[in-house]
Amino acid sequence: MGEAREVMDRLTDAVTGHADLKVVADLYAEDAVAFTPDEGELRGRDAIVEYWRTMTEAVPEATFQPLHSYEAGDTAIDEGVYHGRNTGPLELPNGETLPPTQKEIRIRGVDIATVEDGRIVDYRLYFDEMDFLGQLGLLPPDEPF
Repeated sequence: MGEAREVMDRLTDAVTGHADLKVVADLYAEDAVAFTPDEGELRGRDAIVEYWRTMTEAVPEATFQPLHSYEAGDTAIDEGVYHGRNTGPLELPNGETLPPTQKEIRIRGVDIATVEDGRIVDYRLYFDEMDFLGQLGLLPPDEPF
C-alpha cells in the first residue's frame, strides 16, 4: 500500500463512525483544494475541515462500505456507499440550518485524493445530490402531469 492509499483510508476512518476533525485537518495540506457536489470548490484546509464538520454533525454515525479501491501513483480512488441516519442539524450552502430529519440515507459515491508529502492537496467527491436530498425528504413531492 502506498502513501495515497494510506492517507485516503485514514480520511475515511476520520469522517465515518467516530469523526475526528483534528485528524481530518492533519490529512489536508494548508492550501488544499476540494470539490464537492453540494459546496462546489473549497479552498484551504479550514474550509475543507468545515465541510467535513457539517457532514459529520448531520450524520454522526455514518459508515462507508468500500466497493472498489484503487491507487495510481500519488492518487487514491474509492467508490463506495455512505450510509447513516440524519440525527444532527443539516447546514445548507445558503447558511440556513435544517433540523434533523431522522431519515436513513444510502448514497453511492466516489472520492479521489491526490497526496503530496503525506497530505491531500487535491480532493474530489462525487455523489448524486438529488438522491441525497430525496432520501432526506427535502425535495418537493412529484406533481402529476
